[in-house]
Amino acid sequence: MSDIIHLLSDAVANQIAAGEVIQRPASVIKELVENAVDAKATKIQVQVKDAGRTLIQVIDNGCGMSATDARMAFERHATSKITKSADLFALQTMGFRGEALASIAAIAQVELRTRRAEDELGTEVHISGSTIEMTEPVSCPTGSNFQIKNIFFNVPARRKFLKSNQTELSNIIQEFERIALVNTDVSFILKQNDTEVFNLPASGLRQRIVNTFGKSLNQQLLPVDVETSVVKITGFIGKPESARKKNPLQYFFVNGRYMRHPYFHKAVTQCYEPLLGNGEMPNYFLYLTVDPSAIDVNIHPTKTEIKFEDEVVIYQILLAAVKEAFGKFSAVPSIDFDMEGAVDIPVFNQDVSIEPPKVTFNADYNPFTSSGGGIAPNTGFGNNYPSSPSPKNWQSVYPEKEPIGQESRVFKSAIEEEDDEEYNDSFLISASNEQEIQNSIEFEEDTVPNYVGGLMQLNGKYIATSVASGLMLIDQHRAHTLVSFIENLEKITSQQTSSQRVLFPEVIEFTASEAAFIPEIIEELYHLGFDLSDLGGNSFSINGIPGDIKRSKVKDTLINLVHTAQEKIGEPQDEIQKQLALSFAESTAIPYGKILTQEEMQSLVDRLFACATPNYAPDGKKIIVVIENNEIDKKFN
Repeated sequence: MSDIIHLLSDAVANQIAAGEVIQRPASVIKELVENAVDAKATKIQVQVKDAGRTLIQVIDNGCGMSATDARMAFERHATSKITKSADLFALQTMGFRGEALASIAAIAQVELRTRRAEDELGTEVHISGSTIEMTEPVSCPTGSNFQIKNIFFNVPARRKFLKSNQTELSNIIQEFERIALVNTDVSFILKQNDTEVFNLPASGLRQRIVNTFGKSLNQQLLPVDVETSVVKITGFIGKPESARKKNPLQYFFVNGRYMRHPYFHKAVTQCYEPLLGNGEMPNYFLYLTVDPSAIDVNIHPTKTEIKFEDEVVIYQILLAAVKEAFGKFSAVPSIDFDMEGAVDIPVFNQDVSIEPPKVTFNADYNPFTSSGGGIAPNTGFGNNYPSSPSPKNWQSVYPEKEPIGQESRVFKSAIEEEDDEEYNDSFLISASNEQEIQNSIEFEEDTVPNYVGGLMQLNGKYIATSVASGLMLIDQHRAHTLVSFIENLEKITSQQTSSQRVLFPEVIEFTASEAAFIPEIIEELYHLGFDLSDLGGNSFSINGIPGDIKRSKVKDTLINLVHTAQEKIGEPQDEIQKQLALSFAESTAIPYGKILTQEEMQSLVDRLFACATPNYAPDGKKIIVVIENNEIDKKFN
C-alpha cells in the first residue's frame, strides 16, 4: 500500500489560512489598514465598491516597500514584525504573523503599487489566486496602494455566503471605526461607491469620538484617567442618561489594539447598575496600557481576544476608575450643601447644653365647646395652633336613628380610649339607609378601580371582566403589544402604509453604521409609517410618521428600530420584518399606569379576541388569566 500523507500545496494552504483570517470584505480592510498604521502612515484612504465585493482599495503615505519586500510580503509567514519567539511577548505592532497578505492573495486578485521615500521608482505587483502575474517598476507616490478585486472569485462557495451589500458595508464601517478610534493622530477617509462615509482628520480622542458617532455624544462623556504600576487606564465613559437599550457604544483597547473582554465589561457595568433602568447599557471608550509581556494577543486568529496576566487586579482598578469618574464629575445625584436654600446643619458645640424637646398641651381642651381654653397640643416643632369655636348646633350633623329590631346594623369605632381624647359616636343605621351610606363612602383615588359598565381597570395594568367560569384579567400592555405586532406585520407583508405627513419635517442624525443600514430596511420603515428622505452626511428628513405615535418619541423609536435590524444581520428577511414589527409594537404599546376609558378598553378587548392566539404575547408571556369561581369562593370561607 502506497503512502497517503503528503504536504499541502502553498495555494491550498493559503486558502485554508484565508478561511480563518479573511471571513468577509471587512476582514481585508482590517488587515490592510492595520498594516498601513504599522507603516507609520499619517493619512489612510479606503475606497470600496459594492461593499467590497468588486473592489477594496487602501492608500497610505507610510514608509512603503522595496521591490524585494513587495514580492516577499505575499509569502506565507513573511513578516517584518518579529524575528524570534521572544518577540511575541513584546509586541508593539498590530500585525505580526505574516498571514494576512498571503491569505488575501489566495482568494482575490491583488494589485500593489508601493515606493519608499529614498527610491526614485516604486514597484507594481499583480497576483491572482496566489499566482504572481507581473512584477515591474512603476512611478508612484511614497507609501502603498493596495487594490483587492473580486474577493473570493476562486472560492464560489465563500462568495455565495456573503450577505447583502448593506450588511457587508455595516461590518466594514464597524472595523473602520475600531481602528480610527485608537489611532487619533492619523487622518482617515472611507468612501463607498465614491460617496464619502467618513472623513476624520487627526484630532484628540474626544473629538475623534464625536466626529465618528455624532455631536450629540459630546456632552455625554466623562473622562477617565488612572495610572498604576500594573495598568494605565484612559478614555471616556458615558453619563448614565446616555445609556442605550440596544447597540451601545462599548469599546476596549489595550496597547492600541481593539479587544473584547467580558470580564472587564462586567467591571464597568457593575458601576452603572444602581443608575440604569432595566435593560439599559452604558457607553464607554476605555484604553488600557500594560506591559506587552503581561498579555497574550495570539490566542485568536483575529486577535480580538486577549489574555491578561493580572486580570483580577486590573478588574479592581477599572472598577475604582469608573466610580472615581462618577464622583469627580458629579454623575451620581447628590446633595449640594452649598446651594441656596440648603439645609443648615448646626456645628456641635460642647459648651452648649442640649435639652430634649418638651411637649405642652391643655388637658382641659375640648373641641366641641366654644371656649376650650388653652391651646391645642404642641407639635414639638414650635407651632401652636389656637382653638377655634365649634359650630353651634353641631349635634344636628349626626341625627340619631331609631333602631329597627334585628334589621339594624351597628358601625362603631374601635378606638374609644380616653387617653387619645378621640370622641367617636356610634351610628345605628337601618336597612333603608344602607344605599345612602354606601354613596357617602369615600376612598383614596389610587385604591379605587376604574369600573365602568362590563369592564373594569385594576391598578392601571389589568382589564377585568366577568366570564361564565369566573373573573378574567387581561394585561393591557401585553394585549396591545400583540395586537399592534400583528397589525404592523400585516402592513409590512402586504406592503400597506398609513403615514401622517408632518408640516415641519424634522432632521435625525444617525451614526455612519446606522445610516449605512437604513437602505436595507427603508421599505419596512415606510410601511410602518415613517417617510424618510436621505439628506446626506448620515442625516435624514422625517416627512411622515405613524398616526399612533407621539411626536416626542419618533427619533428614539427610529433609532431603536435600526438597532433591532442591525442585531438581526444575516438572518432571513422575514425574520427581520418580524423583529421590526415587534420592536415598533413594544415602543407604541399602552404603558402600565395609563387609565383607559370604557371605549378604549372595549376596543382593545375586541381587537385582542380577533387575534388567532390571544392568550400569549409575542415573547411567550401570558396575556389572559382566569380566576375560577371556586377559587373566589374559597377566599370567603
